[in-house]
Amino acid sequence: MRRRSFVKSTAGLGLLGLTGMGGLLSSCAETPVKNINNIGLQLYTVRDLMDQDVEGTIAKVAETGYKEVEFAGYFDRSAAQIKSILDQNGLIAPSVHINPIELEVETMKSVIANAKIIGHDYVVMSWIPPEGRERLDQYKDLIEAMNVAGEMCKAAGLQLAYHNHDFEFFDMEGVKPYDLILSEVSADLLKMELDIYWIMKASDDPFAYFDQYPGRFTMCHVKDMGADGAIVDVGRGTIDFNNILARREQAGIEHYFVEMDNPTDSLETIRYSYESAKKIQIG
Repeated sequence: MRRRSFVKSTAGLGLLGLTGMGGLLSSCAETPVKNINNIGLQLYTVRDLMDQDVEGTIAKVAETGYKEVEFAGYFDRSAAQIKSILDQNGLIAPSVHINPIELEVETMKSVIANAKIIGHDYVVMSWIPPEGRERLDQYKDLIEAMNVAGEMCKAAGLQLAYHNHDFEFFDMEGVKPYDLILSEVSADLLKMELDIYWIMKASDDPFAYFDQYPGRFTMCHVKDMGADGAIVDVGRGTIDFNNILARREQAGIEHYFVEMDNPTDSLETIRYSYESAKKIQIG
């Protein structure tokens, strides 16, 4: 099981609207009260190292200081092996990313079985390939599958979730697919993992979603944006995480996963991003 291909960012896309969105980028936040104490890492960030050495890479992640990890495939390890590696390094893995094909009933049975062994709480729909999002009716088919998968997860004591990119926020036949997903799958069957970079890339407003769907956003990806719109290490960009995460209680955020989609030096990225994430002050 492998995660979706890297989604290439377009530097100019959506940048025109970023500066006028309530000071979300490089603005002054209210006086913060605490820091994140459970900084996590989406292991897609270190997939090059995971390909070579799963055990050693997870040990390095723990040594860096991360408390939680989010999987994007198990790299030919069994669920029992993954659980053992986590235990040896004092880590937990609240969530795992899956692809749309894994929403099928028979595949979901295996996903759920692995999740129970490893100790995941969330099974997260990671992305939709381009050929699967050309028409709005394709989203409707996906929503139907998520309703079924959500019921399966709920029956097993798990929670289905959805991770966004930017394309879900672009109008399609008079509606934003992201809005359609939120309205057509009930909150008890589907939570949202807000990728902060991608909603900003789409020039949309996370605060508006927090207001309309409080408590729905139980996880987030802490991913930064450079001045040119590209993804950069956390702390090297312009996103004001303090301001956004000051609304964490309203949003419902409980887990924070650092991610960098295409690092040139993944170990340096996770180290720098961890040190930067430690400085994020949340309400």
